[in-house]
Amino acid sequence: MDAALLALAAVWGAVTGLLIPRAAYRFAVEPEEPWRTACPAGHPLTGPARGWLGPARCAPCAVPAARVPETPAPGTAASETSAPGTPASEAPTPEPPEPRTTDTPTPPAYAPATLAPLVTVLVCVALAAATGARPELVGWLALAPVAVLLAVVDRRVHRLPDPLTLPLAAAAVLLLGGAALLPGHAGSWTSGLLGGLALGGFYLLLFLINPNGMGFGDVKLALALGVALGWYGWTVLFVGGFAGFLFGAAYGLVLVLLRRTGRRTGIPFGPFMIAGALTGVLLGALTG
Repeated sequence: MDAALLALAAVWGAVTGLLIPRAAYRFAVEPEEPWRTACPAGHPLTGPARGWLGPARCAPCAVPAARVPETPAPGTAASETSAPGTPASEAPTPEPPEPRTTDTPTPPAYAPATLAPLVTVLVCVALAAATGARPELVGWLALAPVAVLLAVVDRRVHRLPDPLTLPLAAAAVLLLGGAALLPGHAGSWTSGLLGGLALGGFYLLLFLINPNGMGFGDVKLALALGVALGWYGWTVLFVGGFAGFLFGAAYGLVLVLLRRTGRRTGIPFGPFMIAGALTGVLLGALTG
């Protein structure tokens, strides 16, 4: 195992993972609402790519807190605070004023994504360890941060935005198509395309049968995941697809047993689809 390769994957995961909380905050809105353009404190989100790229906290919120004590107004003497006719020496000593703080609270909407950088690092390192120095590793590392971002957004608002799912599918096709042109790859671009159509068609069928139980965003996500899983063949496609349902069912069962949800309560399925696809890709990379 190449330690340098793992280190590069960890650095890539850390750098891209640190960009996820802001993007997740901006994308995590209801379908009828526009993408957020300001932080919870009301500061405009600025920076590269029209403010989409940047740290979790905006610049004003990231300024270290400063505590400013209140001071008497200019020209006000201590004796002016005593009662009329009371000598200054007998005047009660005023209590020190409460300090005034200009602390900016931590934006609560960023909190659910605080683990995203760590998760991205772990995913990238795992992909590098399983794939090794094969051409498709570039594709896996490029797709991984977007997949983590989608999982975070779906976990928050049960939504998989089109600006993420559709480009992810296109990127999977292009990146693996480029990997197929290089020597040393361990997959098939043709089977990847067929895998995307197969898994996407299967989720489309589930959506048509029960639209309330399967969102159309899951169908679009299945296209990208099917391409990634199909790259390593039909067995990996089946394992990765089945693992997503298995993870989702296990999570729902735990919630029911803990009485934190009902049997008909909807849960975000995107994170489990992505976790299942990751399981399949790791398996395919290790055996490829």
